[in-house]
Amino acid sequence: MTADLAWQSELRRIVLWAALGMAVGVLLESMAWGLVAAIAPYAFWHTVQAYRLTKWLSGGRLSEIPEATGLWGAIFEGIYSLKRRNRKRKRRLAAIVSEFQASTAALPDAAVVINRDDEIVWFNHSAGRLLGFGTQRDVGQRIGFLLRSPDFNRYIESGEYDGGVEIAAPNNEHVTLNVRIVPYGNQQRLLIARDVSHLHRLEQTRRDFVANASHELRTPLTVLSGYIDMMEQETGEELAAWRMPVTEMRNQALRMQRIITDLLKLARLESATLDVGLEPIDVAEVIRELEDEARELSQGKHELLFEIEPDIQLTGRRSELYSCLSNLVFNALQYTPSGGRIEVRWWRDERGAHFSVRDTGIGVSTRDLPRLTERFYRVDVARSRETGGTGLGLAIVKHALERHQGELEIESEEGKGSCFTCHFPAERLQEQAA
Repeated sequence: MTADLAWQSELRRIVLWAALGMAVGVLLESMAWGLVAAIAPYAFWHTVQAYRLTKWLSGGRLSEIPEATGLWGAIFEGIYSLKRRNRKRKRRLAAIVSEFQASTAALPDAAVVINRDDEIVWFNHSAGRLLGFGTQRDVGQRIGFLLRSPDFNRYIESGEYDGGVEIAAPNNEHVTLNVRIVPYGNQQRLLIARDVSHLHRLEQTRRDFVANASHELRTPLTVLSGYIDMMEQETGEELAAWRMPVTEMRNQALRMQRIITDLLKLARLESATLDVGLEPIDVAEVIRELEDEARELSQGKHELLFEIEPDIQLTGRRSELYSCLSNLVFNALQYTPSGGRIEVRWWRDERGAHFSVRDTGIGVSTRDLPRLTERFYRVDVARSRETGGTGLGLAIVKHALERHQGELEIESEEGKGSCFTCHFPAERLQEQAA
């Protein structure tokens, strides 16, 4: 029965009972008592139906729907339909949850569901293997109590979950985990932990190979350079035909020496301990040294402007900072044609300190910008070889900045010049003592 038909039936029932009450009132010569006599059984009937509804809702099975007519029959049928739809929805959600748990249980990565209070709601089997979580004793625990890592605590408290963080596994310090949090739903979060130890071992093998190979190549290259020097001294008039090949050999040997030197710099940057050998550095003094060298290299071919704010000290390593800043300045000299303009600035503000090198050189296309800091990546290979570039300068800049908690910002437009800016955080700075 539809709701409209049920209400029509109930209205007819009310009219019938009212008419019956009026007839009884005429017989009793009291209209009030007649209406009471009519309303009492009607109210009793509604009370019985309400009792049946309450009993059914509190414990009755879905199939045991009470039978009734009129409005109460429509109410029972409507509630029955709602309960049936709700049961189907629960089964569907339960199937989705079961499928999610089955799929995440098969993952080799640890998966942990965390609520808004950082408490563990659920985790898969790999979380026990990688994170050392138990079966049920860890459910409800705060994730920070089990993953006792300062880096992880800063990561989860920041609320910025892009990129993730690397920590040592709580049950095995020799295992390195990449932990990332993905927000979803109503302030729920999914923590994914992946074992990246093999990647670290491969990276360490690569660094060791580069460092060892570069070191071993220095001795034979020194011997070759020595013989080339002897051959240059012997190329008189009778050996004039050998002068050009010997000169080219000399240039290529020097280029190889520069590559090996830069590779060894990178190896030292990657292997040195972060918190050892730190000292306050007068950056203005370093830049003034660079200014003298830049003017000597330019020999008046470029317009050089240096704007240096004094009395700012940066905590770090002077040699690494010099490699970083000098590469940017000398690159600008190499890739800016004669008559071009190069501006170098060093200043500070509320965010920290900044070093920028702006030039009017050949510039870089938007396509090449993301790859500029890769090892051996050159935008113009021919020009780089002509100027003696190794393709490692910006890679050294990137690593040196990372070790000083800095960031490199690159702006460039092909044919119109470039601007390289190093940003250093405020906590790395200190005022120079008077």
